[in-house]
Amino acid sequence: MSMAIASVNAASATAPNWLREAQQSIADSASPGGLLDTLQDATADNPGSIRTFLAKSQNNMYAFAQISQSSQSAAGALAAQMSAAANQKLRDERVALAQKMNPQQTNYNLPAELDPVIYFENGGSFDTTSNILTMAGKQFDTTTGLPNHDPNTIIRMANGAYLDTKNNILTMSDGTQMDTITGLKITV
Repeated sequence: MSMAIASVNAASATAPNWLREAQQSIADSASPGGLLDTLQDATADNPGSIRTFLAKSQNNMYAFAQISQSSQSAAGALAAQMSAAANQKLRDERVALAQKMNPQQTNYNLPAELDPVIYFENGGSFDTTSNILTMAGKQFDTTTGLPNHDPNTIIRMANGAYLDTKNNILTMSDGTQMDTITGLKITV
């Protein structure tokens, strides 16, 4: 009597239901009864043979190997799933923290620009495009705080003095100012 040896199903290592697959493998083998059937073959009425015993034992060994291999694969898949879930949770927490630390502004309105010229009650004005403040006929550069002069009306001299031809004021190198029409010293 020859016994067929069940083949090992390599795809069972990744099967999600290893128990069902192992049971099917046992049912498909020549030894549907498993270990008990092997022992029954060795009764006094039916002494059996070593070949039958070894074939049935080998079939059972393959079935147990499939169960063991499937459970190891399932454990590895579970560990991979748990690792992926933990990584996703950590990534989500980091994104939430980044969003909390850097909130996105909503309803943001650009700041209103200044008018090109602002007029004051005392007659002065402020030119916001060129940063020139005009008060009582005198102009000042608001960036430096120094008097502003049109470069076309200024004559610079070698000793550091300059003449304002528009206002007829001579400014000496020591800062003294004189009216060029009257010759009088200007005091502030």
